[in-house]
Amino acid sequence: MFRFALSALGALALSLPAAAQVQPYPADFRIQEIQTNGTVLHARIGGQGPAVVLLHGYGETGDMWAPLAAELARDHTVVAPDLRGMGFSSRPESGYDKKTQGQDIAGALDVLGIGKADLVTHDIGNMVGYAFAAQYPARVTRFVIMDAPLPGVGPWDEIVRSRALWHFSFQGPDAERLVAGRERIYLDRFWNEFSADPSSFSEASREHYAKLYAQPGAMHAGFNQFAAFDQDAIDNKVFVARGKLAMPVLAVGGEKSFGPTMAVVMRAAATDVTELVIPRSGHWLMEEQPAATIAAIHGFLGH
Repeated sequence: MFRFALSALGALALSLPAAAQVQPYPADFRIQEIQTNGTVLHARIGGQGPAVVLLHGYGETGDMWAPLAAELARDHTVVAPDLRGMGFSSRPESGYDKKTQGQDIAGALDVLGIGKADLVTHDIGNMVGYAFAAQYPARVTRFVIMDAPLPGVGPWDEIVRSRALWHFSFQGPDAERLVAGRERIYLDRFWNEFSADPSSFSEASREHYAKLYAQPGAMHAGFNQFAAFDQDAIDNKVFVARGKLAMPVLAVGGEKSFGPTMAVVMRAAATDVTELVIPRSGHWLMEEQPAATIAAIHGFLGH
């Protein structure tokens, strides 16, 4: 991101026009609405084998992982939820700190009968994934973390001084009024400015996600993800003080985005970090360089 530095919800999914669909999940995947920790997570589940959890970020939903899920499902049980308040998950008024959302993920795995899993995350999914791994380290076997910082960890204070990240502080009633009916304009800014080539984020994907974020309460919930960063920084400093993560970590950055800084961040929070930079990619790795990104993830998880 840093090139310059309930069934009713299910019905909404069916109402989206076919022309605005992203790549679908394999036909044998199922949708499950998982009640956990005071919320309901809309999750896509399929495949067989050791579990892997895929956590998306802002500007997308769990739909972003469909190409990766199709590959991993050959030898993994894939769980790809929408985060609290995002996509087709429910939108409670509170609980957007990442410590709470890490507990959302733990509760969802409990419902599914999954004790431990590999973890693949992007953007705000990184923050939720780290909070999950820090609270439940025995439940994470391998951790792939992609192209976004962790509040309060490593060079966070330097990162947030970037003018490109003004959206970290953009929230509240007036911000919501400004973007109401203009969700596509607001999101285009992310897809354009944080990609190596804006054309790599397809028009179909833009229409798809803009419609999802235009649903009632969606932008409010999305802004709440950013509003929680101060608390996230406090919580993460406590996590790091308790000890670094010990599971193998693959820290992935886009060459034209976070690059090697992803590994710098993770070395402040984990002891076994492998650095990888995806060439010719900005922040949107799964859209810009899907083949290279999928190969890297599958290779690391299968190591």
